[in-house]
Amino acid sequence: MKFEKDTSGIERYIAIDIHKEYALVGGQNARQDWVIQPRRIGIEKFGEWAAMNLRTGDAVVLETTTNVWDIYDIVASLVNYVVVAHAGGVRQIAEARVKTDKKDIERLLRLLIADIVPEVWVPPAHVRELRGMISYRHRLVKMSTMIRNRLQSLIHRHNLTAAGVPKGALTDQAWWEMQQLSGLEKMQIRQELAMLEEIGRHKAEVDAELGRQSLGERWSKQAMRLLQLSGFGVVLSMTVLSAIGDVSRFESAKKLVGYAGLGAGVHDSGKEHIEKRITKSGRKELRWALVEAAWRAIRISPYWKEQYEKYLRRMRKPNQAIVVIARKLLVAVWHVLSKEETDVHVSEEELAYKMLVLAWDLDEDVRMGLTYKQFAKYALMKLGVETDITRFVRRNVPRRLAPRAEVLARMEELGLTC
Repeated sequence: MKFEKDTSGIERYIAIDIHKEYALVGGQNARQDWVIQPRRIGIEKFGEWAAMNLRTGDAVVLETTTNVWDIYDIVASLVNYVVVAHAGGVRQIAEARVKTDKKDIERLLRLLIADIVPEVWVPPAHVRELRGMISYRHRLVKMSTMIRNRLQSLIHRHNLTAAGVPKGALTDQAWWEMQQLSGLEKMQIRQELAMLEEIGRHKAEVDAELGRQSLGERWSKQAMRLLQLSGFGVVLSMTVLSAIGDVSRFESAKKLVGYAGLGAGVHDSGKEHIEKRITKSGRKELRWALVEAAWRAIRISPYWKEQYEKYLRRMRKPNQAIVVIARKLLVAVWHVLSKEETDVHVSEEELAYKMLVLAWDLDEDVRMGLTYKQFAKYALMKLGVETDITRFVRRNVPRRLAPRAEVLARMEELGLTC
């Protein structure tokens, strides 16, 4: 929360520079006289120090770092005004010729007193928790990829590709045992495969929880809006929601594109106007999710495939063309979330099939007691789609959804609402 321009009620301005093991704290008054000389406070003792030294008339600035939110929660309960500064925005700290903790505190205080702190949005607890889960899943995927790369390296090192590697052999213990490898290498492989299996179980548990979160009271309305879009599944939808948090803080789709770092950089000087590559100056997980969704969308959606091919002919570089699709998808994300619109680029049958695929991907407990056909209709009802489509053909295969009346009756039994 940023304090008002009228600073008459502020008695002290306090800056907190957070490190892993300690926080450097310093405070000044409006005349920039020291009222709290810069000093180090151990992180484990910070809560006790804050309770004894901070008061309601203080204005406090923190700089974003790994554990900033723990400190923020402590400070926010004790003072009236707290500002969290964007670390990249406080460039004069990073680029200063003389950089010490005390100098950092002084510069933060000058920004705070002048009310020109480049502040960041403070996510509420439920958004932080979702971001933590998404980050944990990313680490699991990264560990799994590292293990697979090491196993692939063994295959190439021993030229096992010469005889042909069967599909699925990379994670097949029996296939590895038949290869001419040393005892130590086989021990390593057994352990790698065991870790890969364990990571797979953890990832499946996280994915199931994300599925539950996507249908829970807090996220279901927004998640369903995203799940209708081509290329979006549960994981990508929840990743996008965790990064955006509250879509109302973006007054336009352009603002959201800039937040994701998917907007093109521009050099304007005199008569020269040059558009550069995307800025990449936003949340990287949001940018990753949109690019991943774009690749999926061009495979399953005729509309997005046509758009991709149009830009590919112009740019001749697949990666650049897919970034354009990602940016357009993000604009669609802003519209469906902020204006609660449905996807204009899909037919009712395509949307029905998308919800049916979603039902297949969810565990039985996540579907809350509904069958696949009932859940797909339930999802359409949550989106506000009034069609009573129950049968359609997709990929030359007849597909069915439960009738609306059946789903309404089942919802009453289970105590579910739209």
